[in-house]
Amino acid sequence: MVMLSLLPEPSMSWISSQKILNRRRLDKSSPGAATMRLGVIGGTGLINMDLTKRIADVGGEVIRTDDVHVDTPFGPVPLRCFSLEIQGVSHELIFLQRHHSSSGHGCPPHMINHKANITAMSQSNVDAVLSVCSVGAIASTFAPGKVGLAQQYIDFTGVATTFHDDESTFTSVTVPFDEEMNSVLEAVLRKVQNFDDGEILRYTYWLTQGPQFETVAEVDAIDRLGGEMVGMTMPREAKLARELTMAYAAVCISSNWAAGRDPADAGKALNHEDVSAQANDRLEPVWACIFAMLG
Repeated sequence: MVMLSLLPEPSMSWISSQKILNRRRLDKSSPGAATMRLGVIGGTGLINMDLTKRIADVGGEVIRTDDVHVDTPFGPVPLRCFSLEIQGVSHELIFLQRHHSSSGHGCPPHMINHKANITAMSQSNVDAVLSVCSVGAIASTFAPGKVGLAQQYIDFTGVATTFHDDESTFTSVTVPFDEEMNSVLEAVLRKVQNFDDGEILRYTYWLTQGPQFETVAEVDAIDRLGGEMVGMTMPREAKLARELTMAYAAVCISSNWAAGRDPADAGKALNHEDVSAQANDRLEPVWACIFAMLG
């Protein structure tokens, strides 16, 4: 089992990025080393759920849980690390709360330090990053409650997101998400949601600047330009992960109809608490995706 260098209280330990690096660089072929080290970026609902029962349901156990702190060149990032054993095989889950903040009140979407977050994942030497997002649905086939995948994204915000501010480096994002991951995730989502092969599961994510929700006119324009779901965060992560050649995929929970798209009430106002509650109610398919990635 790969273990952390710990302070006296392991459940609340805070360690340096160098110790994280030392831990992650251990040879995976050594006895007891983790065979999969999965980074998961999500919200508090996912991170605070009881993992012990879920692991037990798949024949495993949580060996230890550690809260750690990574100091990156772009700022500090808190992570929650789980060492797991499932059917005799060791794994690690590294959770990152996307909206973490020093105040504890949650960072608004337009202020998230994506460079620090993705750097922390990279420094942890994860094998892949699974991003979990709640989105507003534009496509009629993506009704609230359905869980799908990001196939493409459109970012017309005009805000650059890159590690390359000082040199000319151009990264291809023709295929912005890891196709091997998406293939595994699609099969799982079809199974757990009882969808046949004809059900659409892959959508195009339209990035808005936020923190306001969109107007009806904006959603209509986004629809005409190819956006099928709308959100305020994920493509920035995807761009940075691609610059670092990290395997990255996004599981998207349809938490609400986008503005003007609710068939029952086209004028319905959007409410953040309702959006979050719907997303938290649909975490079971997400956990199925996480376990599938662990193999």
